[in-house]
This record gives sequence, C-alpha cells and structure tokens, in this order.
Amino acid sequence: MGVHALPADHHDGPWDSIITPPGLKDRLLGTALLILRHGRALGQLNGAPHGLILLSGPPGTGKTTLCQGLAQKVALGLSQRGATTFVEVDPHAFPSDMLGEGPRAVLRLFSDTLPEIAARRPHTVVLVDEIEALAVRRSTASFETNPVDVHRATDALLSGLDLLRKTCPQVLVLGTTNFAAAVDEAFLDRADLVLRLGLPDEDTIATILRQTIAEAATVFPGLNGLVGDEALIAHLAAHCLGLDGRRVRKLLLSAMGSTPELGLEPGAVTAAHLRAAVDAERAMLTAAARP
Repeated sequence: MGVHALPADHHDGPWDSIITPPGLKDRLLGTALLILRHGRALGQLNGAPHGLILLSGPPGTGKTTLCQGLAQKVALGLSQRGATTFVEVDPHAFPSDMLGEGPRAVLRLFSDTLPEIAARRPHTVVLVDEIEALAVRRSTASFETNPVDVHRATDALLSGLDLLRKTCPQVLVLGTTNFAAAVDEAFLDRADLVLRLGLPDEDTIATILRQTIAEAATVFPGLNGLVGDEALIAHLAAHCLGLDGRRVRKLLLSAMGSTPELGLEPGAVTAAHLRAAVDAERAMLTAAARP
C-alpha cells in the first residue's frame, strides 16, 4: 500500500496526459470535489453518497493514470483547506489461501487502517485497482471457486465501505476494473458515479499522436520534421482504430526501436518508420483476434 501527501509537483501530468470524451473529466472532478468538500453535510440527506467512483474499460484506456491525476487535481482544488492523503491499494496483496484471512484483512483495511490514515489530513483519496479482485460478482461466481469464500470476500468489502462512509465522510474511494461484468451488483449500486473509458476514436488518436511526437521532439530534435505533419497524423490515426491509448502512445517508441540504427539515433525516425510501426501493430491486433 502506497501513501502520499498531495498536492506534490511530481504528481503533475497524469490528468492532462489522458485524452477523454468532452465533459468526462469535468464530471469526474466535480463529483470528487463534491464528496470530499461536502461529504459530512451530504450524509444528512436521503440518498447520501457512498464516496465511491468506479472507472471501467479495456486495458490501456488510462483508468489508473486518470485516477492518479484526479487525486492531484482535487488536492490542488482543496489545498486551501489542507493537504490530501492519496492511498493506493493493491487488492492482490490480500491473502487468499488461508480460510477467512482475506476477508478479515479487507475489513481491517476499511475499519482500522484507512480511518487511521484519514485522521491525518482533511481529505483522503483511496485508489483500488482491479476492484473485481475484491468485489467478485456473487451471482455468477465460477464453480471452480468456493462460493462461500467469494461471498465472504465481497461481503467484507461491502461492509467495510459502508463502515468507512459512516466514520470518514471525508474519504473518496476510486475503483478501476477491466471487467465491469465481473464486479458485484451491490458494489456497483453503491457507486456514486460509474464511468466507462472506451477505445479512442480517430480524433482522440490523432490528438495522442500529436502530443507524443511533439513531446519526443523536445528530447530528440531530429523529430521536429514530423511535428505538425497533419497528413501523416491523419493517416496514422485512421489505421490505429482498434488500438488502446497505451498502444497508440507506444507507436513512436516501437518505431524508434525497430532497427539497431534507430535505437542509437531515435531522432532519425521518419514518417515511413511510423507507418511501418502502425502496420505491425495492426497485424498483431488481427492475429490476436483470430480464434
């Protein structure tokens, strides 16, 4: 478990690096600020928030990076009221081979550990990646797993969330999942906001490519000739549909490492090298889709 004090200069960048559909970031940031700033007051209302936001979508769409950026963004927005604690939880660190030990550890996290951490500063943001590892959908649990263990683990998480909300209304829990269908219905029902990040469209891909090339050109000036080449960007973006944002960002790196010569002189990458890198990615995507 990682614990950080925010805002911090070295946490700048993730929020702006992820390109999302219009309005998504505003809604995400608005909900987070509402819960952290007014959580105690909202708790007096019917339909009070649970202090939980879930981001779902395929791997490589920037869910974790966006959450990390959100933590810094809300810390900046609330800085006049004090610092924010950012906690990153690895759900796979909880023991599962000892009967009952995993659920007990989850309950201790939410009933003891997180409240103790939250007492240090006015606001706390908790990120749990791959939340489906803890919030397993009980109604469709695999016959290969012990249904009793699945129920215990999910029940522990739900009980822990409810207890945390009552005792620490200044805490916001962020969850991410690649498989929303694997997340328990009761957990989804507790979420104040559920957002899905899909694969980027052509315009978003073009924006990512522009940013990536321009950023790399500041390190390798030989790439300046590619900056502003809109015909190249349009060609690449049209052929990158189906790739996730992470793969799009790595296209330039792929081109740089395509030959020993380019590995030594990355600034020598040309438009032809980038087109070849895209073709290679498309071939891998097609091969992976075959039965």
